[in-house]
Amino acid sequence: MRSAHGTPERTALPYIAIVAAVFLWGGSFAAMRSAIGEIGAFGLMGLRSLAALAAILPFIPRFLRQLKATFRPGDGPLLFLTVLLQPCLYFLFESNALRFTTASQAGVISATVPILTALGAWIFLKEAFGGRIVIGTLMAFSGIAVITFTGGSDASAARPLLGNGLEMGAMICAAGNLVAVRGLSHRYGTWLITAMQIAAGAVFFLPGIVIVARSGISPGEIPWIPVVYLGVGASLGAFGLYNWGMGRIPAARASSFINLIPVVAAFGAWLFLGEVLNIYQVAGGVVVLSGVVLSQERRVRIIEADLQGREGSRKPV
Repeated sequence: MRSAHGTPERTALPYIAIVAAVFLWGGSFAAMRSAIGEIGAFGLMGLRSLAALAAILPFIPRFLRQLKATFRPGDGPLLFLTVLLQPCLYFLFESNALRFTTASQAGVISATVPILTALGAWIFLKEAFGGRIVIGTLMAFSGIAVITFTGGSDASAARPLLGNGLEMGAMICAAGNLVAVRGLSHRYGTWLITAMQIAAGAVFFLPGIVIVARSGISPGEIPWIPVVYLGVGASLGAFGLYNWGMGRIPAARASSFINLIPVVAAFGAWLFLGEVLNIYQVAGGVVVLSGVVLSQERRVRIIEADLQGREGSRKPV
Protein backbone atom coordinates (compact mmCIF):
# COMPACT_ATOMS: atom_id res chain seq x y z
CA MET A 1 0.00 0.00 0.00
CA ARG A 2 1.32 3.49 -0.83
CA SER A 3 0.93 6.81 0.89
CA ALA A 4 0.15 10.06 -0.86
CA HIS A 5 3.90 10.55 -1.41
CA GLY A 6 4.31 7.22 -3.18
CA THR A 7 6.21 5.46 -0.40
CA PRO A 8 5.17 1.94 0.65
CA GLU A 9 3.05 1.71 3.78
CA ARG A 10 3.78 -1.10 6.20
CA THR A 11 0.60 -3.15 6.31
CA ALA A 12 -0.23 -6.83 6.20
CA LEU A 13 -3.60 -6.37 4.47
CA PRO A 14 -2.39 -6.86 0.85
CA TYR A 15 -0.59 -10.05 1.85
CA ILE A 16 -3.64 -11.29 3.73
CA ALA A 17 -5.79 -10.63 0.64
CA ILE A 18 -3.40 -12.53 -1.64
CA VAL A 19 -3.11 -15.49 0.73
CA ALA A 20 -6.92 -15.59 1.01
CA ALA A 21 -7.14 -15.68 -2.80
CA VAL A 22 -4.62 -18.53 -2.93
CA PHE A 23 -6.66 -20.52 -0.38
CA LEU A 24 -9.85 -19.93 -2.39
CA TRP A 25 -8.17 -21.09 -5.60
CA GLY A 26 -6.45 -24.04 -3.93
CA GLY A 27 -9.69 -25.23 -2.35
CA SER A 28 -11.49 -25.16 -5.69
CA PHE A 29 -9.97 -28.50 -6.77
CA ALA A 30 -11.55 -30.43 -3.89
CA ALA A 31 -14.84 -28.52 -4.34
CA MET A 32 -14.97 -29.36 -8.05
CA ARG A 33 -14.16 -33.02 -7.55
CA SER A 34 -16.78 -33.45 -4.83
CA ALA A 35 -19.53 -31.81 -6.88
CA ILE A 36 -18.71 -33.48 -10.20
CA GLY A 37 -19.66 -36.85 -8.79
CA GLU A 38 -23.17 -35.56 -8.06
CA ILE A 39 -24.10 -33.44 -11.11
CA GLY A 40 -21.41 -34.18 -13.70
CA ALA A 41 -18.70 -31.99 -15.15
CA PHE A 42 -20.79 -30.04 -17.66
CA GLY A 43 -23.63 -29.55 -15.22
CA LEU A 44 -21.27 -28.22 -12.57
CA MET A 45 -19.70 -25.77 -14.99
CA GLY A 46 -23.12 -24.56 -16.09
CA LEU A 47 -24.26 -23.87 -12.54
CA ARG A 48 -20.88 -22.37 -11.58
CA SER A 49 -21.03 -19.97 -14.52
CA LEU A 50 -24.62 -19.08 -13.65
CA ALA A 51 -23.62 -18.29 -10.04
CA ALA A 52 -20.77 -16.04 -11.21
CA LEU A 53 -23.05 -14.28 -13.69
CA ALA A 54 -25.65 -13.66 -10.98
CA ALA A 55 -22.97 -12.06 -8.80
CA ILE A 56 -22.04 -9.47 -11.47
CA LEU A 57 -25.60 -8.92 -12.72
CA PRO A 58 -26.04 -5.50 -11.01
CA PHE A 59 -22.84 -4.23 -12.69
CA ILE A 60 -23.58 -5.37 -16.24
CA PRO A 61 -24.89 -1.94 -17.44
CA ARG A 62 -21.62 -0.34 -16.28
CA PHE A 63 -19.55 -3.03 -18.04
CA LEU A 64 -21.54 -2.54 -21.24
CA ARG A 65 -20.82 1.21 -21.17
CA GLN A 66 -17.13 0.51 -20.62
CA LEU A 67 -17.07 -1.99 -23.47
CA LYS A 68 -18.79 0.44 -25.83
CA ALA A 69 -16.28 3.18 -24.98
CA THR A 70 -13.25 0.87 -25.25
CA PHE A 71 -13.96 -1.55 -28.08
CA ARG A 72 -12.13 -1.24 -31.40
CA PRO A 73 -13.09 -3.39 -34.43
CA GLY A 74 -9.65 -4.99 -34.55
CA ASP A 75 -10.00 -6.23 -30.96
CA GLY A 76 -12.67 -8.79 -31.83
CA PRO A 77 -10.44 -11.80 -32.67
CA LEU A 78 -8.21 -11.34 -29.62
CA LEU A 79 -11.20 -10.89 -27.31
CA PHE A 80 -12.79 -14.02 -28.74
CA LEU A 81 -9.56 -15.99 -28.22
CA THR A 82 -9.29 -14.70 -24.65
CA VAL A 83 -12.77 -15.81 -23.56
CA LEU A 84 -12.54 -19.05 -25.55
CA LEU A 85 -9.35 -20.11 -23.78
CA GLN A 86 -10.63 -19.09 -20.35
CA PRO A 87 -13.13 -19.91 -19.04
CA CYS A 88 -14.59 -22.01 -21.86
CA LEU A 89 -11.85 -24.47 -22.84
CA TYR A 90 -10.04 -24.13 -19.50
CA PHE A 91 -13.02 -25.29 -17.44
CA LEU A 92 -14.00 -27.88 -20.06
CA PHE A 93 -10.57 -29.51 -19.70
CA GLU A 94 -10.24 -29.11 -15.94
CA SER A 95 -13.70 -30.31 -14.99
CA ASN A 96 -13.24 -33.46 -17.05
CA ALA A 97 -9.69 -33.91 -15.74
CA LEU A 98 -11.07 -34.20 -12.22
CA ARG A 99 -13.25 -37.10 -13.32
CA PHE A 100 -10.11 -39.20 -13.89
CA THR A 101 -7.41 -37.86 -11.55
CA THR A 102 -7.24 -36.64 -7.98
CA ALA A 103 -7.64 -33.05 -6.86
CA SER A 104 -4.17 -33.13 -5.29
CA GLN A 105 -2.47 -34.24 -8.52
CA ALA A 106 -4.38 -31.62 -10.52
CA GLY A 107 -3.38 -28.97 -7.99
CA VAL A 108 0.31 -29.77 -8.41
CA ILE A 109 0.03 -29.61 -12.19
CA SER A 110 -1.57 -26.16 -11.88
CA ALA A 111 1.81 -24.85 -10.68
CA THR A 112 3.11 -25.03 -14.26
CA VAL A 113 1.13 -21.99 -15.43
CA PRO A 114 3.99 -19.47 -14.92
CA ILE A 115 6.35 -21.65 -16.98
CA LEU A 116 3.79 -22.20 -19.74
CA THR A 117 3.07 -18.46 -19.79
CA ALA A 118 6.77 -17.70 -20.19
CA LEU A 119 6.95 -20.23 -23.02
CA GLY A 120 3.92 -18.66 -24.72
CA ALA A 121 5.38 -15.18 -24.33
CA TRP A 122 8.60 -16.42 -25.93
CA ILE A 123 6.75 -17.95 -28.91
CA PHE A 124 4.17 -15.23 -29.57
CA LEU A 125 5.60 -12.07 -27.97
CA LYS A 126 9.31 -12.76 -28.62
CA GLU A 127 10.17 -12.34 -24.94
CA ALA A 128 13.40 -13.79 -23.56
CA PHE A 129 13.36 -17.48 -22.64
CA GLY A 130 16.69 -18.11 -20.88
CA GLY A 131 18.46 -21.24 -19.76
CA ARG A 132 17.06 -21.00 -16.24
CA ILE A 133 13.51 -21.22 -17.60
CA VAL A 134 14.47 -24.17 -19.83
CA ILE A 135 15.88 -26.09 -16.85
CA GLY A 136 12.86 -25.18 -14.71
CA THR A 137 10.52 -26.36 -17.47
CA LEU A 138 12.28 -29.71 -17.79
CA MET A 139 12.19 -30.16 -14.01
CA ALA A 140 8.46 -29.32 -13.82
CA PHE A 141 7.46 -31.73 -16.56
CA SER A 142 9.69 -34.46 -15.13
CA GLY A 143 7.94 -34.03 -11.79
CA ILE A 144 4.54 -34.27 -13.47
CA ALA A 145 5.62 -37.51 -15.16
CA VAL A 146 6.62 -38.94 -11.77
CA ILE A 147 3.27 -37.90 -10.22
CA THR A 148 1.32 -39.44 -13.11
CA PHE A 149 3.12 -42.75 -13.53
CA THR A 150 3.72 -43.61 -9.85
CA GLY A 151 0.14 -43.20 -8.70
CA GLY A 152 -1.55 -46.08 -10.44
CA SER A 153 -5.30 -46.42 -11.02
CA ASP A 154 -7.72 -46.60 -8.12
CA ALA A 155 -11.15 -45.36 -7.12
CA SER A 156 -9.92 -41.77 -6.64
CA ALA A 157 -7.90 -41.68 -9.87
CA ALA A 158 -9.45 -44.04 -12.37
CA ARG A 159 -7.30 -42.91 -15.33
CA PRO A 160 -4.51 -40.63 -14.05
CA LEU A 161 -2.70 -40.36 -17.39
CA LEU A 162 -5.84 -39.08 -19.12
CA GLY A 163 -6.84 -36.89 -16.18
CA ASN A 164 -3.42 -35.29 -15.79
CA GLY A 165 -3.20 -34.80 -19.56
CA LEU A 166 -6.53 -32.96 -19.53
CA GLU A 167 -5.35 -30.86 -16.57
CA MET A 168 -2.22 -29.94 -18.52
CA GLY A 169 -4.49 -28.94 -21.41
CA ALA A 170 -6.35 -26.65 -19.00
CA MET A 171 -3.06 -25.08 -17.88
CA ILE A 172 -2.05 -24.48 -21.51
CA CYS A 173 -5.38 -22.67 -22.00
CA ALA A 174 -4.76 -20.61 -18.83
CA ALA A 175 -1.28 -19.63 -20.04
CA GLY A 176 -2.59 -18.79 -23.51
CA ASN A 177 -5.26 -16.62 -21.93
CA LEU A 178 -2.64 -14.72 -19.92
CA VAL A 179 -0.59 -14.09 -23.05
CA ALA A 180 -3.69 -12.94 -24.96
CA VAL A 181 -4.81 -10.65 -22.13
CA ARG A 182 -1.46 -8.87 -22.27
CA GLY A 183 -2.44 -7.61 -25.71
CA LEU A 184 -5.67 -6.16 -24.31
CA SER A 185 -4.77 -4.95 -20.84
CA HIS A 186 -3.40 -1.61 -22.05
CA ARG A 187 -6.96 -0.48 -22.82
CA TYR A 188 -9.39 -2.97 -21.27
CA GLY A 189 -9.77 -2.95 -17.50
CA THR A 190 -9.20 -6.16 -15.57
CA TRP A 191 -12.78 -6.35 -14.31
CA LEU A 192 -14.20 -5.67 -17.79
CA ILE A 193 -12.24 -8.61 -19.20
CA THR A 194 -13.40 -10.74 -16.27
CA ALA A 195 -17.04 -9.79 -16.90
CA MET A 196 -16.70 -10.77 -20.56
CA GLN A 197 -15.19 -14.10 -19.56
CA ILE A 198 -18.03 -14.78 -17.11
CA ALA A 199 -20.64 -13.93 -19.75
CA ALA A 200 -18.92 -16.14 -22.33
CA GLY A 201 -18.73 -19.00 -19.83
CA ALA A 202 -22.43 -18.70 -19.03
CA VAL A 203 -23.29 -19.02 -22.73
CA PHE A 204 -20.76 -21.80 -23.42
CA PHE A 205 -21.88 -23.93 -20.47
CA LEU A 206 -25.61 -23.19 -20.81
CA PRO A 207 -26.27 -26.76 -22.06
CA GLY A 208 -24.95 -27.96 -18.70
CA ILE A 209 -27.89 -26.32 -16.93
CA VAL A 210 -30.25 -28.03 -19.38
CA ILE A 211 -28.56 -31.37 -18.64
CA VAL A 212 -29.05 -30.87 -14.89
CA ALA A 213 -32.70 -29.84 -15.41
CA ARG A 214 -33.40 -32.95 -17.49
CA SER A 215 -31.52 -35.32 -15.19
CA GLY A 216 -34.32 -35.40 -12.64
CA ILE A 217 -32.14 -33.95 -9.88
CA SER A 218 -34.25 -31.77 -7.60
CA PRO A 219 -32.94 -28.32 -6.54
CA GLY A 220 -32.46 -29.68 -3.02
CA GLU A 221 -30.11 -32.39 -4.32
CA ILE A 222 -27.77 -29.95 -6.06
CA PRO A 223 -24.53 -29.35 -4.08
CA TRP A 224 -25.08 -25.61 -3.82
CA ILE A 225 -22.24 -24.93 -1.39
CA PRO A 226 -19.50 -26.10 -3.83
CA VAL A 227 -21.33 -24.44 -6.75
CA VAL A 228 -21.55 -21.03 -5.05
CA TYR A 229 -18.03 -21.40 -3.68
CA LEU A 230 -16.68 -22.05 -7.17
CA GLY A 231 -18.70 -19.38 -8.95
CA VAL A 232 -18.55 -16.55 -6.42
CA GLY A 233 -15.60 -17.46 -4.22
CA ALA A 234 -12.99 -19.11 -6.45
CA SER A 235 -13.78 -16.98 -9.50
CA LEU A 236 -14.89 -13.49 -8.45
CA GLY A 237 -13.77 -13.39 -4.81
CA ALA A 238 -10.27 -14.79 -5.35
CA PHE A 239 -9.74 -12.69 -8.44
CA GLY A 240 -10.76 -9.49 -6.66
CA LEU A 241 -8.67 -10.19 -3.56
CA TYR A 242 -5.59 -11.10 -5.57
CA ASN A 243 -5.75 -8.05 -7.81
CA TRP A 244 -6.45 -5.72 -4.89
CA GLY A 245 -3.39 -7.05 -3.10
CA MET A 246 -1.23 -7.08 -6.22
CA GLY A 247 -1.99 -3.39 -6.76
CA ARG A 248 -0.42 -2.58 -3.39
CA ILE A 249 2.78 -4.64 -3.36
CA PRO A 250 5.29 -5.48 -6.13
CA ALA A 251 3.74 -7.80 -8.72
CA ALA A 252 6.69 -10.21 -8.59
CA ARG A 253 6.30 -10.63 -4.83
CA ALA A 254 2.55 -11.13 -5.18
CA SER A 255 2.91 -13.74 -7.93
CA SER A 256 5.28 -15.81 -5.79
CA PHE A 257 2.33 -16.71 -3.53
CA ILE A 258 0.77 -18.62 -6.45
CA ASN A 259 3.25 -21.41 -5.71
CA LEU A 260 1.22 -22.15 -2.57
CA ILE A 261 -1.83 -23.28 -4.58
CA PRO A 262 -0.64 -26.91 -5.02
CA VAL A 263 0.02 -27.16 -1.28
CA VAL A 264 -3.44 -25.82 -0.45
CA ALA A 265 -5.01 -28.09 -3.08
CA ALA A 266 -3.29 -31.19 -1.66
CA PHE A 267 -4.28 -30.24 1.89
CA GLY A 268 -7.91 -29.60 0.88
CA ALA A 269 -8.04 -32.90 -1.01
CA TRP A 270 -6.73 -34.72 2.08
CA LEU A 271 -9.05 -32.89 4.49
CA PHE A 272 -12.31 -33.13 2.53
CA LEU A 273 -11.81 -36.07 0.16
CA GLY A 274 -9.34 -38.27 2.01
CA GLU A 275 -6.84 -38.18 -0.87
CA VAL A 276 -3.18 -38.88 -0.07
CA LEU A 277 -0.14 -38.53 -2.33
CA ASN A 278 2.37 -41.37 -2.06
CA ILE A 279 6.02 -40.65 -1.31
CA TYR A 280 6.97 -40.70 -5.00
CA GLN A 281 4.21 -38.23 -5.88
CA VAL A 282 5.28 -35.94 -3.04
CA ALA A 283 8.82 -36.05 -4.43
CA GLY A 284 7.47 -35.31 -7.90
CA GLY A 285 5.51 -32.36 -6.51
CA VAL A 286 8.67 -30.99 -4.90
CA VAL A 287 10.45 -31.25 -8.27
CA VAL A 288 7.58 -29.42 -10.00
CA LEU A 289 7.57 -26.57 -7.48
CA SER A 290 11.38 -26.36 -7.54
CA GLY A 291 11.31 -26.06 -11.32
CA VAL A 292 8.70 -23.30 -11.17
CA VAL A 293 10.64 -21.37 -8.51
CA LEU A 294 13.89 -21.77 -10.45
CA SER A 295 12.32 -20.51 -13.66
CA GLN A 296 10.84 -17.46 -11.93
CA GLU A 297 13.76 -16.49 -9.68
CA ARG A 298 15.66 -14.40 -12.20
CA ARG A 299 12.47 -12.71 -13.43
CA VAL A 300 11.47 -11.81 -9.86
CA ARG A 301 14.88 -10.25 -9.18
CA ILE A 302 14.73 -8.21 -12.39
CA ILE A 303 11.22 -6.89 -11.67
CA GLU A 304 12.05 -6.10 -8.06
CA ALA A 305 15.19 -4.20 -9.13
CA ASP A 306 13.20 -2.28 -11.71
CA LEU A 307 10.56 -1.33 -9.13
CA GLN A 308 13.23 -0.25 -6.66
CA GLY A 309 14.85 1.87 -9.36
CA ARG A 310 11.56 3.59 -10.07
CA GLU A 311 11.01 4.27 -6.39
CA GLY A 312 14.52 5.69 -6.11
CA SER A 313 13.99 7.97 -9.08
CA ARG A 314 11.00 9.53 -7.31
CA LYS A 315 12.99 10.48 -4.23
CA PRO A 316 13.98 14.15 -3.97
CA VAL A 317 17.61 14.85 -4.80
